[in-house]
Amino acid sequence: MVAIKISTLLKYILLITLAIIFLSPVYVIFVTSLKPLDEVSLSTMWALPTSIDFSSYSQAFEELGPNVMNSFYLVIPATVLSALLGAMNGYVLSKWKFRGSEILFTVMLFGMFIPYQSILIPLIQFLRSIDLYNSIAGLILTHVVYGLPITTLMFRNFYANIPDTMIEAAKIDGASFLGIFRRIMIPLSITGFVVVAIWQFTNIWNEFLFAVTITNSDSQPVMVALQNLSGSQIVQWNVQMAGALLAALPTLLVYIILGKYFVRGLLAGSVKG
Repeated sequence: MVAIKISTLLKYILLITLAIIFLSPVYVIFVTSLKPLDEVSLSTMWALPTSIDFSSYSQAFEELGPNVMNSFYLVIPATVLSALLGAMNGYVLSKWKFRGSEILFTVMLFGMFIPYQSILIPLIQFLRSIDLYNSIAGLILTHVVYGLPITTLMFRNFYANIPDTMIEAAKIDGASFLGIFRRIMIPLSITGFVVVAIWQFTNIWNEFLFAVTITNSDSQPVMVALQNLSGSQIVQWNVQMAGALLAALPTLLVYIILGKYFVRGLLAGSVKG
Protein backbone atom coordinates (compact mmCIF):
# COMPACT_ATOMS: atom_id res chain seq x y z
CA MET A 1 0.00 0.00 0.00
CA VAL A 2 2.82 2.38 0.92
CA ALA A 3 4.68 1.43 -2.27
CA ILE A 4 1.57 2.27 -4.33
CA LYS A 5 1.23 5.70 -2.68
CA ILE A 6 4.90 6.50 -3.26
CA SER A 7 4.56 5.44 -6.91
CA THR A 8 1.48 7.65 -7.33
CA LEU A 9 3.24 10.56 -5.64
CA LEU A 10 6.24 10.22 -7.94
CA LYS A 11 3.94 10.19 -10.97
CA TYR A 12 2.24 13.40 -9.81
CA ILE A 13 5.60 15.06 -9.17
CA LEU A 14 6.80 14.06 -12.65
CA LEU A 15 3.60 15.30 -14.31
CA ILE A 16 3.66 18.60 -12.43
CA THR A 17 7.32 19.12 -13.33
CA LEU A 18 6.63 18.42 -17.01
CA ALA A 19 3.60 20.73 -16.92
CA ILE A 20 5.70 23.57 -15.47
CA ILE A 21 8.38 23.05 -18.13
CA PHE A 22 5.77 22.97 -20.88
CA LEU A 23 3.89 26.05 -19.64
CA SER A 24 6.94 28.20 -18.84
CA PRO A 25 7.11 29.70 -22.37
CA VAL A 26 3.41 30.53 -22.12
CA TYR A 27 4.09 32.32 -18.84
CA VAL A 28 6.89 34.36 -20.42
CA ILE A 29 4.70 35.28 -23.39
CA PHE A 30 1.83 36.31 -21.15
CA VAL A 31 3.81 38.46 -18.70
CA THR A 32 5.76 40.07 -21.56
CA SER A 33 2.52 41.03 -23.28
CA LEU A 34 1.42 42.91 -20.14
CA LYS A 35 4.63 44.92 -19.76
CA PRO A 36 5.40 48.35 -21.20
CA LEU A 37 8.12 48.25 -23.83
CA ASP A 38 10.75 49.82 -21.54
CA GLU A 39 10.37 46.90 -19.09
CA VAL A 40 10.92 44.19 -21.68
CA SER A 41 14.39 42.64 -21.57
CA LEU A 42 16.05 39.26 -21.34
CA SER A 43 17.21 39.89 -17.80
CA THR A 44 13.66 40.56 -16.55
CA MET A 45 11.65 38.23 -18.77
CA TRP A 46 10.65 36.05 -15.79
CA ALA A 47 9.67 39.00 -13.61
CA LEU A 48 6.10 40.12 -13.21
CA PRO A 49 5.24 43.55 -14.69
CA THR A 50 5.42 46.49 -12.29
CA SER A 51 2.20 47.77 -13.85
CA ILE A 52 -0.26 46.01 -16.12
CA ASP A 53 -0.42 47.56 -19.58
CA PHE A 54 -3.04 46.35 -22.08
CA SER A 55 -2.02 48.79 -24.81
CA SER A 56 0.00 46.04 -26.53
CA TYR A 57 -3.19 44.02 -26.99
CA SER A 58 -5.09 46.93 -28.51
CA GLN A 59 -2.19 47.67 -30.86
CA ALA A 60 -1.82 44.01 -31.86
CA PHE A 61 -5.56 43.66 -32.44
CA GLU A 62 -5.66 46.84 -34.52
CA GLU A 63 -2.87 45.58 -36.76
CA LEU A 64 -3.93 41.93 -36.91
CA GLY A 65 -7.71 42.37 -37.01
CA PRO A 66 -8.13 42.23 -40.82
CA ASN A 67 -5.77 39.26 -41.04
CA VAL A 68 -7.69 37.40 -38.33
CA MET A 69 -10.79 37.77 -40.48
CA ASN A 70 -8.81 36.53 -43.49
CA SER A 71 -7.90 33.44 -41.48
CA PHE A 72 -11.56 32.81 -40.68
CA TYR A 73 -12.51 33.30 -44.34
CA LEU A 74 -9.86 30.69 -45.15
CA VAL A 75 -10.21 28.16 -42.37
CA ILE A 76 -13.99 27.74 -42.19
CA PRO A 77 -14.69 26.86 -45.86
CA ALA A 78 -11.44 24.89 -46.22
CA THR A 79 -12.27 22.81 -43.14
CA VAL A 80 -15.87 22.17 -44.18
CA LEU A 81 -14.99 21.26 -47.77
CA SER A 82 -12.08 18.99 -46.87
CA ALA A 83 -14.19 17.24 -44.22
CA LEU A 84 -17.12 16.65 -46.60
CA LEU A 85 -14.92 15.48 -49.46
CA GLY A 86 -12.88 13.29 -47.12
CA ALA A 87 -16.09 11.78 -45.73
CA MET A 88 -17.32 11.03 -49.24
CA ASN A 89 -13.99 9.45 -50.20
CA GLY A 90 -13.91 7.41 -47.00
CA TYR A 91 -17.48 6.27 -47.60
CA VAL A 92 -16.72 5.11 -51.14
CA LEU A 93 -13.41 3.44 -50.29
CA SER A 94 -14.80 1.59 -47.26
CA LYS A 95 -18.35 0.63 -48.32
CA TRP A 96 -18.46 0.81 -52.13
CA LYS A 97 -15.17 -0.84 -53.01
CA PHE A 98 -14.40 -1.31 -56.68
CA ARG A 99 -11.56 -2.81 -58.69
CA GLY A 100 -8.40 -0.84 -57.94
CA SER A 101 -9.88 0.96 -54.93
CA GLU A 102 -7.08 -0.19 -52.63
CA ILE A 103 -4.46 1.02 -55.12
CA LEU A 104 -6.26 4.37 -55.41
CA PHE A 105 -6.38 4.68 -51.63
CA THR A 106 -2.66 3.92 -51.36
CA VAL A 107 -1.84 6.50 -54.01
CA MET A 108 -3.95 9.09 -52.17
CA LEU A 109 -2.08 8.40 -48.94
CA PHE A 110 1.21 9.32 -50.62
CA GLY A 111 -0.11 12.89 -50.64
CA MET A 112 0.42 12.99 -46.87
CA PHE A 113 4.16 12.62 -47.33
CA ILE A 114 4.74 15.20 -50.07
CA PRO A 115 6.63 18.18 -48.57
CA TYR A 116 5.08 21.58 -49.16
CA GLN A 117 8.35 22.93 -50.54
CA SER A 118 8.50 20.39 -53.36
CA ILE A 119 5.24 21.54 -54.97
CA LEU A 120 5.41 25.31 -54.49
CA ILE A 121 6.56 26.19 -58.02
CA PRO A 122 4.03 24.01 -59.92
CA LEU A 123 1.33 25.02 -57.43
CA ILE A 124 1.92 28.74 -58.01
CA GLN A 125 2.00 28.20 -61.77
CA PHE A 126 -1.29 26.30 -61.61
CA LEU A 127 -2.98 28.94 -59.45
CA ARG A 128 -1.80 31.66 -61.84
CA SER A 129 -3.27 29.74 -64.78
CA ILE A 130 -6.73 29.64 -63.13
CA ASP A 131 -6.52 33.22 -61.78
CA LEU A 132 -6.53 32.19 -58.11
CA TYR A 133 -3.01 33.27 -57.19
CA ASN A 134 -2.83 36.01 -54.52
CA SER A 135 -6.31 35.17 -53.27
CA ILE A 136 -7.94 33.46 -50.32
CA ALA A 137 -9.87 31.25 -52.75
CA GLY A 138 -6.59 29.86 -54.10
CA LEU A 139 -5.39 29.17 -50.57
CA ILE A 140 -8.68 27.42 -49.77
CA LEU A 141 -8.29 25.20 -52.85
CA THR A 142 -4.71 24.36 -51.85
CA HIS A 143 -5.63 23.32 -48.31
CA VAL A 144 -8.66 21.34 -49.43
CA VAL A 145 -6.61 19.31 -51.92
CA TYR A 146 -3.66 18.90 -49.55
CA GLY A 147 -6.00 17.87 -46.72
CA LEU A 148 -7.83 15.15 -48.67
CA PRO A 149 -5.34 12.32 -47.94
CA ILE A 150 -5.54 12.66 -44.14
CA THR A 151 -9.30 13.33 -44.05
CA THR A 152 -9.92 10.36 -46.36
CA LEU A 153 -7.81 8.13 -44.11
CA MET A 154 -9.64 9.28 -40.98
CA PHE A 155 -13.11 8.73 -42.43
CA ARG A 156 -12.23 5.46 -44.13
CA ASN A 157 -11.04 4.00 -40.85
CA PHE A 158 -14.08 5.40 -39.06
CA TYR A 159 -16.55 3.99 -41.59
CA ALA A 160 -14.80 0.62 -41.58
CA ASN A 161 -16.23 0.09 -38.07
CA ILE A 162 -19.83 0.56 -39.27
CA PRO A 163 -21.46 -2.83 -40.02
CA ASP A 164 -21.97 -3.59 -43.71
CA THR A 165 -25.39 -5.03 -42.84
CA MET A 166 -26.69 -1.49 -42.29
CA ILE A 167 -25.65 -0.53 -45.82
CA GLU A 168 -27.17 -3.70 -47.28
CA ALA A 169 -30.44 -3.11 -45.44
CA ALA A 170 -30.58 0.45 -46.76
CA LYS A 171 -29.97 -0.80 -50.31
CA ILE A 172 -32.80 -3.31 -49.97
CA ASP A 173 -35.08 -0.48 -48.82
CA GLY A 174 -34.24 1.40 -52.01
CA ALA A 175 -31.81 3.98 -50.61
CA SER A 176 -29.49 5.50 -53.18
CA PHE A 177 -25.74 6.05 -52.94
CA LEU A 178 -26.15 9.63 -51.72
CA GLY A 179 -29.20 8.73 -49.65
CA ILE A 180 -27.22 6.19 -47.62
CA PHE A 181 -24.42 8.72 -47.15
CA ARG A 182 -26.77 11.50 -46.04
CA ARG A 183 -29.18 9.50 -43.86
CA ILE A 184 -26.90 6.84 -42.37
CA MET A 185 -23.20 7.63 -42.68
CA ILE A 186 -23.22 11.31 -41.75
CA PRO A 187 -25.39 10.93 -38.59
CA LEU A 188 -23.20 8.04 -37.43
CA SER A 189 -19.95 9.93 -38.00
CA ILE A 190 -20.51 13.17 -36.08
CA THR A 191 -17.58 12.41 -33.78
CA GLY A 192 -15.47 11.69 -36.86
CA PHE A 193 -16.39 15.06 -38.30
CA VAL A 194 -15.38 16.73 -35.03
CA VAL A 195 -11.98 15.02 -35.08
CA VAL A 196 -11.37 15.97 -38.71
CA ALA A 197 -12.64 19.53 -38.19
CA ILE A 198 -10.36 20.14 -35.21
CA TRP A 199 -7.40 18.61 -37.05
CA GLN A 200 -7.96 20.65 -40.19
CA PHE A 201 -8.85 23.86 -38.38
CA THR A 202 -5.68 23.73 -36.32
CA ASN A 203 -3.38 22.80 -39.21
CA ILE A 204 -4.79 25.38 -41.62
CA TRP A 205 -4.89 28.16 -39.02
CA ASN A 206 -1.25 27.60 -38.03
CA GLU A 207 0.10 26.95 -41.56
CA PHE A 208 2.64 29.50 -42.77
CA LEU A 209 4.44 28.43 -45.97
CA PHE A 210 1.44 28.28 -48.32
CA ALA A 211 0.01 31.44 -46.78
CA VAL A 212 3.17 33.50 -47.27
CA THR A 213 3.77 32.35 -50.85
CA ILE A 214 0.25 32.25 -52.29
CA THR A 215 -1.35 35.39 -50.81
CA ASN A 216 -0.41 39.05 -50.84
CA SER A 217 -0.60 41.59 -48.03
CA ASP A 218 -4.34 42.22 -48.48
CA SER A 219 -5.36 38.59 -48.13
CA GLN A 220 -2.66 37.15 -45.87
CA PRO A 221 -3.81 35.06 -42.86
CA VAL A 222 -2.95 36.03 -39.33
CA MET A 223 0.16 33.86 -39.01
CA VAL A 224 1.89 35.73 -41.83
CA ALA A 225 0.78 39.07 -40.41
CA LEU A 226 2.14 38.02 -37.01
CA GLN A 227 5.56 37.51 -38.58
CA ASN A 228 5.32 40.93 -40.24
CA LEU A 229 4.35 42.46 -36.90
CA SER A 230 7.95 42.23 -35.71
CA GLY A 231 8.98 45.03 -38.07
CA SER A 232 12.42 45.61 -39.52
CA GLN A 233 14.08 48.00 -37.02
CA ILE A 234 12.91 47.67 -33.41
CA VAL A 235 10.91 44.64 -32.32
CA GLN A 236 8.17 45.56 -29.88
CA TRP A 237 8.21 42.29 -27.99
CA ASN A 238 5.21 43.14 -25.84
CA VAL A 239 3.10 43.73 -28.97
CA GLN A 240 4.56 40.62 -30.60
CA MET A 241 3.67 38.47 -27.59
CA ALA A 242 0.17 39.96 -27.39
CA GLY A 243 -0.29 39.22 -31.08
CA ALA A 244 0.88 35.64 -30.58
CA LEU A 245 -1.69 35.10 -27.84
CA LEU A 246 -4.46 36.64 -29.95
CA ALA A 247 -3.49 34.47 -32.92
CA ALA A 248 -3.50 31.33 -30.77
CA LEU A 249 -6.84 32.11 -29.09
CA PRO A 250 -9.20 30.63 -31.77
CA THR A 251 -7.49 27.23 -31.83
CA LEU A 252 -7.40 27.21 -28.03
CA LEU A 253 -11.14 27.92 -27.88
CA VAL A 254 -11.81 25.14 -30.39
CA TYR A 255 -10.01 22.61 -28.18
CA ILE A 256 -11.72 23.90 -25.03
CA ILE A 257 -15.19 23.70 -26.57
CA LEU A 258 -14.78 20.51 -28.62
CA GLY A 259 -11.97 18.78 -26.74
CA LYS A 260 -14.13 16.08 -25.17
CA TYR A 261 -15.64 15.24 -28.57
CA PHE A 262 -12.14 15.09 -30.04
CA VAL A 263 -11.05 12.50 -27.47
CA ARG A 264 -14.30 10.59 -27.94
CA GLY A 265 -13.75 10.52 -31.69
CA LEU A 266 -10.19 9.26 -31.28
CA LEU A 267 -11.40 6.49 -28.97
CA ALA A 268 -14.08 5.57 -31.48
CA GLY A 269 -11.29 4.63 -33.88
CA SER A 270 -11.54 7.45 -36.40
CA VAL A 271 -7.75 7.70 -36.67
CA LYS A 272 -6.90 4.12 -35.85
CA GLY A 273 -4.96 1.95 -38.26
